[in-house]
Amino acid sequence: MGLPRTFIGFSSTDIHYYRLMQAWKKNENIDFNFTDCQLSTEVNSENEAYIKRRCRERINMSGYYIMLIGEDTRYKHKYVKWEAEVAKEKGCTIIGVNLNSSRSFDSTRTPAVIKDIGAIFVPFTPKIIKYALENYQMKASDDYHYKDSVYKSLSLS
Repeated sequence: MGLPRTFIGFSSTDIHYYRLMQAWKKNENIDFNFTDCQLSTEVNSENEAYIKRRCRERINMSGYYIMLIGEDTRYKHKYVKWEAEVAKEKGCTIIGVNLNSSRSFDSTRTPAVIKDIGAIFVPFTPKIIKYALENYQMKASDDYHYKDSVYKSLSLS
């Protein structure tokens, strides 16, 4: 089976978490990998329609959409919310990754666009994100999280 083709959405204030995920991929001592469908270079444009068209192309290549959920993510409507809507429309498996270590849906940080849609929510750690990419199947509704037994089996108590 090929690597999960994944688009990662995040607030610009959280770009360092995205870069850390890229570092996990490159580190031979960390068992974490995916096909990154994020734009390979920053779009040098102020044209919102052009930027969205480029992002849509990349999301359409993906089967998974990871939203990095930080302090201000729920307020990012111009691109983060829009990217999630495109991922839902395309039928991507959606994984909410909480940057505050929460293991479930965080109503104070998570944008409503991914609430009650069948997404899974996990903390920002390579083992559980990898597990979700390899094992989670979208549901029709509600918010999901893994039981403590899954974290224990991954040595993440």
